[in-house]
Amino acid sequence: MTWYERLDKAMEEYLPDLSAERDVPMSRYTSFRIGGPARRVACPKNREQLVILMGLAQACGAHPFIIGNGTNLLVADEGLDRLIIRTAGEMNAVKTAGENMIEADAGISLARLALFAQGEGLTGLEFAHGIPGSLGGAIFMNAGAYGGEMKQVVAEVTVLTEDGIRRIPAEDCNFGYRHSIFSDGKAVILGAKLRLQKGDPAQIGAKMTELMKKRKASQPLEYPSAGSTFKRPEGYFAGTLIQQTGLKGLTVGGAQVSEKHAGFIINRGGATCWDVLSLIRQVQDKVMQAQGVFLEPEVRIIES
Repeated sequence: MTWYERLDKAMEEYLPDLSAERDVPMSRYTSFRIGGPARRVACPKNREQLVILMGLAQACGAHPFIIGNGTNLLVADEGLDRLIIRTAGEMNAVKTAGENMIEADAGISLARLALFAQGEGLTGLEFAHGIPGSLGGAIFMNAGAYGGEMKQVVAEVTVLTEDGIRRIPAEDCNFGYRHSIFSDGKAVILGAKLRLQKGDPAQIGAKMTELMKKRKASQPLEYPSAGSTFKRPEGYFAGTLIQQTGLKGLTVGGAQVSEKHAGFIINRGGATCWDVLSLIRQVQDKVMQAQGVFLEPEVRIIES
């Protein structure tokens, strides 16, 4: 019996109301709109279901991979012979948790989280309003924009480890540029508490509107992408290096270096994982030759 047949039986017995799909194209669940079929995709409704599902997966020999909104992923065209656990969608509870604090599940979108904070008169999440990812993914990579980062607002992260459920204070999360302790380990982020400040809802809303206008004006939001393709090299900006090398508009298949913002590789229609990877390597090689700087991908490449 295969691992997924064992898992199907276990989920039917222990999680009968869990939403699960078979052989689902990952292009449906990634912002790049790229990726072959995953053997199983399950969407837990809450933290309890996620914890139980992780236990079942281990018992059945599955190799789960956790995603949120899939906004920073490039998945192989051949698909994935593994269990994908998607927290975005239903695992999005949020509540106040003391003075100037909110607590939310990992799957909640940053946009919804920022709007909730605004409704509570709490400032600090305006920078996150336009980031298309989920809370869990944002903590995982310490997402940021317009001078803000998750490390500025995270107070505590609740995770599932091999030893059980733990609460990790922010100072132990090793937040850095597009990095956290969770980037290196096997802990599953269940949710987090965020520490914010009192603010005026109207001013908070105005700031979010201002930042969204900037994003729309400067980024190719009209095309599928995974956001910024490359990390910012120390002392440089990736998009500027790519533009200076004359690579705007460089195309492989359906993938293209955006003519609007050179830091983005976009899917102009029908792009494959191979197209994007080939374009990434061409950009890396040409920038290295012209500028002497290596561009490290920010997008996570999932090939197995």
